[in-house]
Amino acid sequence: MVNINISNARDELYKLASSCIRYNDVVNISTKEGNVILLSQDDYNSLIESLYLAGIKGVYEDIEEAVKTPTSEFSKESPWK
Repeated sequence: MVNINISNARDELYKLASSCIRYNDVVNISTKEGNVILLSQDDYNSLIESLYLAGIKGVYEDIEEAVKTPTSEFSKESPWK
């Protein structure tokens, strides 16, 4: 995470935004009133999606079970066909 104050962030905004987009950097911008976070839209969307999925009962357990399952046990046929 990059930490920067608001004055320097204002001067470096284009560079900071590009770094978030290209390298998935997260920027903590400090102000007198508190801090704000700058991150790419892709990272933001992923975070929101993760929060949404975490709120669905049983999804976390299903993911844990899938991680423990050897890939040899996965079917090559799509169950939706």
